Amino acid sequence: MIIGKKLKNHQLISFVGCLMLAAPLLAADFIAPTPWSTIASSDLARLMPDDEVKPLLAGETEFTTLYRQHMSAQQRGVVLIIPDWQHLPTNNDGVNFLRTELNDLGYATIAMTVPDIDWYANDSTVNDSTVNDSAINETETTTPDPQENTEAPTNTPTNDALEQASAPMASPKHVDAIPMISNAIIDNYKLNLISRFNALYESALNEDGKIVVVAQGASAGVLLEHYASFPSTNIDAFISLSSYLPNTERNKKLNATISTISPPLLDVYYSVDNSNLLLSIAQRKRWVKRHSKYDYRQRELFGLRSAPEQHERLTKEVDGFLRRLF
Repeated sequence: MIIGKKLKNHQLISFVGCLMLAAPLLAADFIAPTPWSTIASSDLARLMPDDEVKPLLAGETEFTTLYRQHMSAQQRGVVLIIPDWQHLPTNNDGVNFLRTELNDLGYATIAMTVPDIDWYANDSTVNDSTVNDSAINETETTTPDPQENTEAPTNTPTNDALEQASAPMASPKHVDAIPMISNAIIDNYKLNLISRFNALYESALNEDGKIVVVAQGASAGVLLEHYASFPSTNIDAFISLSSYLPNTERNKKLNATISTISPPLLDVYYSVDNSNLLLSIAQRKRWVKRHSKYDYRQRELFGLRSAPEQHERLTKEVDGFLRRLF
C-alpha cells in the first residue's frame, strides 16, 4: 500500500510538472520567421567586401547589390546578374564565377538579391461570392416544409440529419502527380523582381558601354516574359542560364515567348538540368525558326553546374557570344 501511494504521488508530481512546462508554450505568441531576403542581405553585408556591397531602393524596399568595376584598359559594358529565386548572387552554379571573371574581360558587374516568394499569394483567389451562394443554398435546402408541422412530432429527423441528407455529393477531383506552382505565386514574384530590376537598370545607365542581362532559372523565365512585352528598358543582349517556369502550362508558353523578345538571346542549359527545361529545348528551336529570330543561340554544357570546368566553358560561351554582337 505504501509503495502504491508513492507511485501515485510520483505520477501526480510528473503531471503537474508537465502542465507547468506547457503553460509558457501555450501562452507564447506566434513570431513570424525572418524573411529569406533579410537573412541573405545581412550575410552579404557581413561577409562581402564593403566596397562591393551597394544597397538600392525599389520603391520603398531596399535590397542589396554587389558591384565590381571592370579591370581592363577599356570598358566594354555592364552586366546585370539576376540569380534564380531563393538563390544568392554568390551561388556556385556559374553566377558568381561570371560576376568575378567578366571584370577581366572589360565588363562591370552588378549582381542583385532576389525578392522573397509569397507562397500564400494564391489564397486571395478565393471568391467570397461563391461561399455566400453555397451558404444560401444550404439554408434553402434545409428549410422544412410548412406542411410537415401538421404531422406528429414523433420520429422527426434532426437538423443534422437533414443537412447531411440535403448536402450534394462532392464531385471527384483530379490530382496531379507533380504539383505546380500557381500563377499567382509566379506573378507576385515577377512583379517584385521587375521592380528591383528597374532600379538595377537605372544604376547601370551610369556605366559606359553596352548593357547585358544574365538571368538564371525562374528569374530568367519571368524576365523573358517581361521583355516579350517590349518594355522601355532597352538592353543589348540577354543571356539565359537554365531558364524555366515552375508551371507546366506557363513553361510551354515560354518556348514561344523566347522567340519574340527583341534583344539577342543566348540560351544556355546543362545536360543535367531542370526536367521542364530539358523537355522544352526542341520546342524552343522550332519557335525560333517560325519567328525567324536569327540572333538566338542555344548552347548545352555537360556535367554539373557547380564543376569548375563548366564555369570556364560558360565564361567562354558568354564572351564569344558578346564579341560576335559588339
